[in-house]
Amino acid sequence: MIVLAFDSTAKAASVAVCDNEKLLALYNIDNGLTQSELLLPMAENMLKCLKLDFCDVGLLACSVGPGSFTGVRIGVSLVKGIAFGKNIPCVSVSTLDELAENLAGLDGIIAPCMDARRNQVYNALYRGRNGMLEKLTPDRAISISDLAKELKNYDEPIFLSGDGYEVAKCGLTELGIDVKDTPKLLITENAFSVARIALRKYEKGEYGNDLEIAPTYLRMPQAERERLEKLAKEKENK
Repeated sequence: MIVLAFDSTAKAASVAVCDNEKLLALYNIDNGLTQSELLLPMAENMLKCLKLDFCDVGLLACSVGPGSFTGVRIGVSLVKGIAFGKNIPCVSVSTLDELAENLAGLDGIIAPCMDARRNQVYNALYRGRNGMLEKLTPDRAISISDLAKELKNYDEPIFLSGDGYEVAKCGLTELGIDVKDTPKLLITENAFSVARIALRKYEKGEYGNDLEIAPTYLRMPQAERERLEKLAKEKENK
């Protein structure tokens, strides 16, 4: 089965084509362009090089967040558009699960971190052992100081990944957490990891259609938060 997977939850755009678990092509771009300009041409070029078409795709997968609100919406909307009217199964993948999958070969505590601003990260904790991952916490938005308090409870190597890698590593190190260096190729979002997770979920019956795939937000978009704050201040001044 041909799996077409996307990630647009951070600055870079990533697209992968797999034949079941076998990676056929992986295309990553981080050049400042928005994902809306990149994802579809990337997918079209990859399929063309593989002598495939969208009609050959048997499973669509997308990282649905947490991450950039705009990026998440772009990826989800693209998958909806490709799947519309074609009855192609669609699988939603947590960005944090995807980032942990990158590091599944490392033994220790794996802590993906997406930059959530305001000294917070989107995060979940995992334990990697013998190539397997155990999820220890749900996806959440957490301050770096609170994350440091949790990590002090683990006497295992700690590895980070995600677009919040530098911010989190610097903050955690200052708070006394011994963070190991993660190989650079494993830090950023990777659509191959999306495809691997999606195939496992599909085999367990965890998939839907183009109407059911949707973004996952762990907190409200900034514009909405600012609107509510403004309304609250106006109410106080009355």
